[in-house]
Amino acid sequence: MERWTIEVRPWDDPVGTELRQKQREELDSRYGTGDHEPGPPPSAADVDLFLVAVDRDTGEAISCGALRRLGPSSAEIKRMYVVPGMRGTGVATSVLRELEKAAVEQGWRTLRLETGTEQPDAQRFYRREGYREIPLFGNYIGSDLSVCYERELY
Repeated sequence: MERWTIEVRPWDDPVGTELRQKQREELDSRYGTGDHEPGPPPSAADVDLFLVAVDRDTGEAISCGALRRLGPSSAEIKRMYVVPGMRGTGVATSVLRELEKAAVEQGWRTLRLETGTEQPDAQRFYRREGYREIPLFGNYIGSDLSVCYERELY
């Protein structure tokens, strides 16, 4: 049995907000600036699903991920994050699979995402999980910091 449960939470859930803040701090340190996200950040108005993974033993929130609709058959993965102490445990894969399952239930057969040039760990993760690098899309076109991926779900 996995060490965590994955729960649907509202975007403005305090625990989720804290996880996203930790992610922001980590990315700010990797990029040396707070200006590393092209396009509008996700919000309660445009996030269709927000998941939080919680450690069964401690109750601590350890990972999160979201889906934002791109079109009638596609969505974008946003705010995938795992606290450093839980990396390598499989929780990111569990959250990703739950996002993919939810996407299929919504009729979204294509998932896209953007990660950054200073996140080789994320790039390796998405390639390992079946995502292929694609040309920059949407608000990321022209960004020197973005790397985009896509996966077709069946």
